[in-house]
Amino acid sequence: MKHLNIKLSTIVTALIGSVPAGLYAADSTLDPIVVTATRQATRVSDLMADVTVIGKEEIEQAGQTTLEQLLARQPGIQYTANGGPGTNSSLFIRGASQKQSIVLIDGVRFGSATTGDAALSRIPLSQIERIEILRGPASSLYGADAIGGVIQIFTKRGNGDPKLNASTGFGTYNTNDSSVGVSGGTELVSYSLQGGYYATDGFSAIHNKKNSSYNRDSDGYRNNSLTGSLSLRPQQGHEISANFLVSDGTSRYDSSPKARDYKNDQDVAAYGISSRNRITDIWSSTLRISRSTDKATQIRDHVETGYINTTQDQYVWQNDIKLPVGTALLATEYLKQSVSSSTNFAVNERTIRSLLAGWTGGFGNHSLQANLRRDDNSQFGGKTTGTATYGYQIDTAWRAHVAYGTAFRAPTFNELYFPNTFGALYAGNPNLKPENSRNTEAGITWERNGQNVSVVQYHNKVDDLIIGYPLKNVSSATLEGTTLSYSGNFAAWSGGISVDLLRARDDDTGNRLPRRADKQMSSHLSHHFGKWTLGGEWQLVGMRYDDAKNTTELGGYGLLNLIADYRLEKDWILFARANNVFDKYYETANNYATPGASIFVGIRYVPR
Repeated sequence: MKHLNIKLSTIVTALIGSVPAGLYAADSTLDPIVVTATRQATRVSDLMADVTVIGKEEIEQAGQTTLEQLLARQPGIQYTANGGPGTNSSLFIRGASQKQSIVLIDGVRFGSATTGDAALSRIPLSQIERIEILRGPASSLYGADAIGGVIQIFTKRGNGDPKLNASTGFGTYNTNDSSVGVSGGTELVSYSLQGGYYATDGFSAIHNKKNSSYNRDSDGYRNNSLTGSLSLRPQQGHEISANFLVSDGTSRYDSSPKARDYKNDQDVAAYGISSRNRITDIWSSTLRISRSTDKATQIRDHVETGYINTTQDQYVWQNDIKLPVGTALLATEYLKQSVSSSTNFAVNERTIRSLLAGWTGGFGNHSLQANLRRDDNSQFGGKTTGTATYGYQIDTAWRAHVAYGTAFRAPTFNELYFPNTFGALYAGNPNLKPENSRNTEAGITWERNGQNVSVVQYHNKVDDLIIGYPLKNVSSATLEGTTLSYSGNFAAWSGGISVDLLRARDDDTGNRLPRRADKQMSSHLSHHFGKWTLGGEWQLVGMRYDDAKNTTELGGYGLLNLIADYRLEKDWILFARANNVFDKYYETANNYATPGASIFVGIRYVPR
C-alpha cells in the first residue's frame, strides 16, 4: 500500500495520547455480542474482524435521518442519493459499490436480483433494534456479492413484561414520522409487533434547471411498515422463531420526457422461520427457511408504465460443533432467485447451492479463524472462496490481526439478460463472468475502560469488473485504504471519531472510481446532565468525481447536526434534531438535490 503508507502503531499511539488520562478510570461498557462476523455469537472483544455495532440509543437519536444517512456516518462507509428520502441511493463499503455488498434482515438475504441493490430507503429506523456492519470480504461466509462487506439489520424483539412503545414527530418539509408497537416475553415465549408511518413532502429531486428532467415540484415520499417476531422455547436449548418485515413505499422523482407526476411504488418484504436446537452438549443445529421480495412499479401521470418483481427463497442448515480447541461451523444453503417483469428476460430464474465450513479458536494469546465455501450457480458454474485470519493479544489492552480473503460478485439479471428495450447499447450480456477480489488487511486495536481505538489497513484487488455500455468484463480496480476510529464513554460524556483514507482507482486508467471520496471524517459527541442529553455530529467528505472519466467534479462538504433529548418522566422523552444546521449546499450525485437545514421534534414513550 505504497500510496497509503501509514505506520499503525504510530497512529494508534497518537490517538491514545489525545484521550485525557482521567478518562481511563471510567466504568467499562458492556461487550456486545455479534453474529455477522463469524455466523456464530461472539463477543466484539474476541473478534478478529473490522466490525461496528449501531445500538438502540444511536438509532433513537437519528430523528428524521434515513437509514442510509445513519450508515454513512459509520467508519468505512460513503453514501450517495438521487434526491431526498425514498429516491435511489447507494452505499460504498471500503470503496466497494452496493452491488458488491450484502444486506441481511434478521439473517434473510435482502435486495433486488435485477439491480443488485437493497432498498434501504424502505426500511424505517423505527423498526430496527440494532445494526451490525462487517467490513471486508465475506463470500466465504455468505456467498456471492460480499466483496465490500455485510450489513445485517435486526428488527425489534421482545422480553419481560408486556410493554407499549410509541413515537411521533414532525419537521421540515412537512415531515411526519410515527411508530407504535408492543413487545414482551417470558422464558417460554417472546414477541414483538411494530408498525410505522413516514411521510414527507420533500423537495425537487433535480435542482439543475438546465437538466432535461428538471421539474420544480416537490418529490415527496410515503412509507408504511410493519415488523413482527415470535419465539417459542418449549425446553432449554430449543427455540422455534418466526419474524417478518413488510414495507410499502411510494416515492416521486423527476424524469424525461416531461410529466407532471413520476412515481415509484416499491414494496419490500423479508420473512423467516427457524428452529434452533441443542442436539448435544457440543452440537447445536439451526434450520432456517426464508423469503425476501422486491416489487417495483413505475407510474407516470397515474398510468402504470412497467414493473419488476424479484423473489429470493433461501434454505439454510447450519451446525455449530464445539471442539477440544475452538468451534467448527458446517452448513449447507440453497438459494433460488426469480424475476417477473413487464419486459421479458431470456432467463428469469437461477439457483445457487452452497457448502461452507469454518473453524474459530485459539490457544494462549493466539486466535485463528478459517472459512471455506463452495457456491454452484446454475448460470455460471462453481466458485470457491476462503478467508484466513490470525489474531494476537499483545497485552490486556492491545490486540492485532492480519487477514487474507477472496470474494466474488455474481452478475445481476439486468446485467445478464435485460431486454433490448432501449437499444442494443443498454442490453444485458449473457456472457458476463463474476467479479473476483483478493483482500489483505492488517489491524490493531487498543481497548481499556470503555475506550476503544482501532486502525485497519486494507488492500482489495477486484478483477473482471463489469463496466460500460455495452456491459463487459474488461477492467480491474484496486480499493485500498486506512480506517482510523475512536469511541468511548467517560463519566457523562460519550463520543467517537473516524477518519477514512481511501484510494479507489481503475487500474487501467488510473482514474478515481465514481462518487468515492479519498478522505472522509465523521465524529459525534454527547453529554448527559440531569434530564438532558445534548449532542452533535460533524461530518466532512472530500471531493469526488461523478463519472468514470473524472470530468465532472463534486465538491467536498461538511455537515453539522445537533441533538437534544429531555426526559419528562421515567419513560417519556422529548427530542429534537437539527440536520445541516448551516444549510450547506452539496451534491452526492451530479444534478441531484440534497436536504438543506432541517429540524425535527417529537415525543417518545419507551418503557425502560
